[in-house]
Amino acid sequence: MSTGHKEEHVVLVDVHDRRLGIEEKLSAHSNGGKLHRAVSVFVFNSQNEIMLQQRADTKYHSPSRWSNTCCSHPLDGEMILDAAHRRLIEEMGFDCELVEVFTFTYKCHLGQGITEHELDHVLFGRYDGEPNLNTEEVRDWRWIGLNDLLADVRTNLASYSEWLVILLRGRLVLEAVTFLEHPSERLD
Repeated sequence: MSTGHKEEHVVLVDVHDRRLGIEEKLSAHSNGGKLHRAVSVFVFNSQNEIMLQQRADTKYHSPSRWSNTCCSHPLDGEMILDAAHRRLIEEMGFDCELVEVFTFTYKCHLGQGITEHELDHVLFGRYDGEPNLNTEEVRDWRWIGLNDLLADVRTNLASYSEWLVILLRGRLVLEAVTFLEHPSERLD
């Protein structure tokens, strides 16, 4: 959490994404982590490149690492799509049509006693413009092709967020290829 921000909460869930309650965000990421709901947004341009963000240096975990277009935690009672649009605007300064593509659960230890344990809703969108970065959240951005991203992750693993690497080693590539070949079937 950036300094000066109000206390934030995450929605605790079971493995079926049923709400169990809420917990302060940093607490939910401590002591081995508690499973909570998250969203991860991937925006593609017309050249089928992914918009990545470089996380701000002041982020409480994974600072300065490259990651997906944006990610966050839905507010209690907030719909997944609404949370994704909210954070896309708050972090990257633009909005676009989004579609939820899949969910997955992961757990990874980030050091300093912080653990991510998320049931993550992955959303895709299309956009050809430039973002208007919120510099409290995002240091930089770039477009990159999927093959170039995979190659760069292999040689510069420590430059990328753990959850992006987990997604790239999992289902993301197949889903992205399918989406990019037939975007009109997903985005109506």
